[in-house]
Amino acid sequence: MSRIVYVDGRYRPTTEAVVSVDDRAFTFGDGVYEVCEVAAGALIEETRHLDRLGRSLEALRIAWPIGREALRIVMREVVRRNRVRHGLVYLQISRGAARRDHGFPANAVRPTLVVAARSLDPAANAARAATGVAVITTPETRWARPDIKTLQLLPNVLAKQAAREAGAYEAWFVDRQGFVTEGASTNAWIVTAEGALVTRRADESILHGVTRAALIQVAAALGLRLIERPFAVLEAKTASEAFFSSATTIAMPVVSLDGAVIGDGRPGPVTLALRGAFREHAERS
Repeated sequence: MSRIVYVDGRYRPTTEAVVSVDDRAFTFGDGVYEVCEVAAGALIEETRHLDRLGRSLEALRIAWPIGREALRIVMREVVRRNRVRHGLVYLQISRGAARRDHGFPANAVRPTLVVAARSLDPAANAARAATGVAVITTPETRWARPDIKTLQLLPNVLAKQAAREAGAYEAWFVDRQGFVTEGASTNAWIVTAEGALVTRRADESILHGVTRAALIQVAAALGLRLIERPFAVLEAKTASEAFFSSATTIAMPVVSLDGAVIGDGRPGPVTLALRGAFREHAERS
């Protein structure tokens, strides 16, 4: 079956969908995006994703291309047309198409909206979580506002590629003070010897992860202690457990960091408890 995407009011097969070569997403990366998990046909944490989308649009002074409720309808229709039971729905909004000029277009242009969906195999993620994954570190090279979910992802792309070439699944950025900020496409966590969760505070230095926020609620429900502060690479290597979170991985155990074994080299009980309880607490739309 050909995949169907929504582009500016029309549902089309991917082979027929087009966006202008003058679109500022193409020329400047001038836009934002969101990725929402689909599980058993339901959208997971949709409200938080749309809230964050609104914050990103406001930060870049881009208008909503359609109303929020209309966008919810489009998301569901794209999921339905692509018969996605388990997977993701992807939203991308750019400032629109205009003559190439670094400043905002002098005349008002309509933002470009793209919505796509695709299936993912939940068994593949479950298998990775059962054994844990490797992570490498890389210097923080991104701009100063990674809390805005923009299309400007080249440093993330290079970090993810470096991880793959090293035989790892993810890369964690490390700032000039030696502290982990976050992953190329995930938020970073560790578990101390006392069983406390540690993750960096959601300020302008990291993306305000939707799954991160949901896991904080899960942790509270499980009676786990949470500490929001930076942690150094050495602390992560000597932690009891480590994991990262995102919409498509939930809580993914990390069993090695730059080749150093974390804990006993197996997924830890705290990480697995968070992962197992996530579905009970996450919003299902």
